Amino acid sequence: MAGSGYRIAAADEFDDVEEFRWVDDVAAAEIPSERFEKVFDLMQEGNRAFRDNRIKEAINFYSKAQSLKPGDPVILTNRSVAYCRISQYLKNRTASASECQPLNGLDPTTHAELALKDAEKLMKFRSNSAKPYFLRASAFILLEQYEEAREALLSGLHVDPLSIPLQVSLKNLDSLSDGFVKRIKRRNPQRTDDFECTLCMKLLYQPVTTPCGHSFCRSCLFQSMDHGNKCPICRMVLFITLKTCSISVTLNNIIQKNFPEEYAERKSEHDSLINLGVDLMPLFVMDVVLPCQKLSLNIFEPRYRLMVRRIMEGNHRMGMVVIDSTTGSIADYACEVEISECEPLTDGRFFIEVEGRRRFRILRSWDQDGYRIAEVEWIQDIYPPEGTKERDDLQQTVIGAAEFARSWLRRVKDAARRDGRSGRIDYLRADGMPGPQDPERFSFWLVNLLSLRPSERLELLQLRDTRERISRGLILLKAAEQGC
Repeated sequence: MAGSGYRIAAADEFDDVEEFRWVDDVAAAEIPSERFEKVFDLMQEGNRAFRDNRIKEAINFYSKAQSLKPGDPVILTNRSVAYCRISQYLKNRTASASECQPLNGLDPTTHAELALKDAEKLMKFRSNSAKPYFLRASAFILLEQYEEAREALLSGLHVDPLSIPLQVSLKNLDSLSDGFVKRIKRRNPQRTDDFECTLCMKLLYQPVTTPCGHSFCRSCLFQSMDHGNKCPICRMVLFITLKTCSISVTLNNIIQKNFPEEYAERKSEHDSLINLGVDLMPLFVMDVVLPCQKLSLNIFEPRYRLMVRRIMEGNHRMGMVVIDSTTGSIADYACEVEISECEPLTDGRFFIEVEGRRRFRILRSWDQDGYRIAEVEWIQDIYPPEGTKERDDLQQTVIGAAEFARSWLRRVKDAARRDGRSGRIDYLRADGMPGPQDPERFSFWLVNLLSLRPSERLELLQLRDTRERISRGLILLKAAEQGC
């Protein structure tokens, strides 16, 4: 594997692998002689493969040696150098080369992260040497984390002020971070296809470059990957996720500085998909959720993956709505939920946890990029005026219902322990009970103690009489206790 990519220092001993020394004294090797001979042979093979530009083979040899002799400084050094070399090669590979001969495997970002991991382990053994700092800086530069790279180089120069590779690397660091931008500005570039996303046919926004060398808007690429994990152009299999795919800082700076007006339009367009406004709500059509109710969801449909990504960039909120069995269309009433936990999975799915917040009525709805958007009207219970007898009676009703709920929970848990079913009802807790100053929220907390059918939850969701909802909740609790 050959690559002519730009390196942060001239090719020297810091950009090459080290020889693994033969130890005559078996005790000095700290491992049995037979294993040491195996490690020595693996390192020899790895170094030969590295110098023949067979970098992947070299990494395999070094990894096998590492499993036999963990924590060896020479093994960590050579593997870190190899990871940096292959990451740099992949970053500098042209799109035309990728189209003719697509590569499979780890992307350049992952290789750089592995190089950084080995370099940081090496710091424990060679903190007084300049090379670990050089390797650490090399990995940070490949990750486009230039401030961290500068800190690593300066720390290395404190250890070895006369290190030529570190001095040269520090001088070249600025040209790596913004030299390309300066060259583009001197040319006064016009808008070309190089700055256009081939998926949306617009100016690249939050651009990412795939391991095969193609650039797309970040949102466009992941929307495409919702339907398959291949590059939209060359069909190379992509092993990237939201966590591992970072925006190309250099390309983004070029676009932002040279096309400010069009970039502002793209940003406004992107923001409009994320921040819909107070009366617009993306809808997840699945089930009825009540305020205070918590739910775990596995998001796997492409349209809802896209929706969740946009929600997580915005206010983390969406509407949960059910298909009304009587009409065959979505119900008129639904509940806003907030995503409290969101875990992106490696296959593109999301595991999320949500909690019900506010109720709303759907005025109208339409499709946007495959999922549904609704214009909503927020609703809440109608309370008697403050200071009236009716309002005082409502608060007394809440206090009485709260006492009953606490005793009900104790009785149900005691009965479950006697029957050996306590593990199934551990989620029933009274410590999150709302106080009497918020009767509506308390009423929903009360009915959430029970497992209700969707039709029952939808009826309670539509109800705007707090006292009636509490009354129904108490009736259901008593019925459930008798059933136990």
